[in-house]
Amino acid sequence: MGAFGNDGRERRWTGLDRLESRNRAPRSLLVALVLASVTVITLDVSGGGSSPVEPVRRAVGEAFGPAETAADAAVRPFTAVPQWFRSKGDLADQVRDLEASNAELRGKVELAGFDRNRLEQYDGLTTAAADLGSALVPARVVAVGSRQSQSFTVTIDAGSDAGVGPDMTVVNNDGLVGRVLRVTRSTATVLLIVDPDSTVGGRVGSSMKIGFVTGSGSLTSDASLDLRLVDDSSVPAHDDTVVTWGSSTGPYAPGVPIGTITEVYSSLREASQRAVVKPFVDFSALDLVGVMVPSGSQSDRAVIEADGSLR
Repeated sequence: MGAFGNDGRERRWTGLDRLESRNRAPRSLLVALVLASVTVITLDVSGGGSSPVEPVRRAVGEAFGPAETAADAAVRPFTAVPQWFRSKGDLADQVRDLEASNAELRGKVELAGFDRNRLEQYDGLTTAAADLGSALVPARVVAVGSRQSQSFTVTIDAGSDAGVGPDMTVVNNDGLVGRVLRVTRSTATVLLIVDPDSTVGGRVGSSMKIGFVTGSGSLTSDASLDLRLVDDSSVPAHDDTVVTWGSSTGPYAPGVPIGTITEVYSSLREASQRAVVKPFVDFSALDLVGVMVPSGSQSDRAVIEADGSLR
């Protein structure tokens, strides 16, 4: 509180000045505290595990440790809330990643048999090319002829750009499939040997007798073919193998396996023999086939050469 003197100027109470000077810490005390702190730090560092302040530190820890633990336990639920939200989000991301990985692995397991079968078919075509001594253009069956057409045909994904042309022999890793009827640039229509209008020159392996193999008109796994030999007096043997006796210029190349003889019927009236042939090819499960082409043919895809190599 102030007052005015005779000269009109404000005067401060002299007692207030004394109070401020009394509350202000002496400089000597500050210097002493700084020196003491430096001394304690120096002793603590130089003493290491046997520091002279270690007992004091231990006593302070024992006194305030329980209080710090209690305080930490009290505030932990509140400080852990942000971390809980972060952890929950991370777990959700991990769950999504695991679900995606499981779906991928499940898909691979489900397709394992399919991929294995296709690999076996590729290996079979390589062996077939070497056995037949002919180059093969690999192709996949992409469509089956409609029942309304009354013909048993399939469409493959190889055409003139792949070197495929009409009247070429089509095989798979088991045996004879059929022959090419017509082609486009990217596809071809194949007449299957099970078609009733299909006739293939066949030869009985053990006797070398020749005849004609016709289709029975069925695509089931139990489909059969009929064989009639040119020599009516010749009786084919049961379980004998039938192969093609075609030519390199005809619609069927020679020496392609057709099937095995399962039954033989004799006709006394016609004095002829009819054999039932079980085809090697399962026409109900056609997938990968090979079209026999001249070696060195130009193609828009890899060609399996007669020695089994890819070109």
